[in-house]
Amino acid sequence: MLPNLKEEKLDPRVKRTRNLILKSFEDLLAERNFESISVQDVTGKAQINRATFYSHFEDKYDLLNQWISQMFTQEIDKRMRDVCHYTHENLRNLILAVCEFLAGLHSDCAQPHQQFESLVETQIKNQIFDLLTHWLEETKASLPTEIPATVATWAIYGLASQYSHAKKRPVLHEFVNEALPLVAVNLEQFAQPA
Repeated sequence: MLPNLKEEKLDPRVKRTRNLILKSFEDLLAERNFESISVQDVTGKAQINRATFYSHFEDKYDLLNQWISQMFTQEIDKRMRDVCHYTHENLRNLILAVCEFLAGLHSDCAQPHQQFESLVETQIKNQIFDLLTHWLEETKASLPTEIPATVATWAIYGLASQYSHAKKRPVLHEFVNEALPLVAVNLEQFAQPA
């Protein structure tokens, strides 16, 4: 996704500790639901003290937000080489990434509950919106970007949510090929340079 300069400047030891905490949290999510995981559980699994945890994260909700952000960014980076520009292919890859990410969460996390899903939804929609807004602003379109980016964000997340919750999931690439024109029509008129 877009580079996080703050993250790149961190001391290697700080990065290592932060990654240890995030990995411990991920392991716990595979075993239990988010609501039952405490900061003490995370610190115990990571074999660090609470002060170290709090020097990296405000609380378990901040940890969840940052974990989702990191995991989703990795999913985007895996699919797109040039994420900074709007193309039909980048939009297709974004939809694929969101579908795969949400499907993976439902497969890998133990019993996701409403609170967990709500936190995930907020974080992912924010990242999609930021990326779409960036794409539209890069085209230097004369029209405001907030409404088309919002519509496309909700469409992408809604489609991915439907896909990830389906009892019998359709073939992912076929699903995305059907969804792509519905999302693209909302963006392409705004993505044309003025």
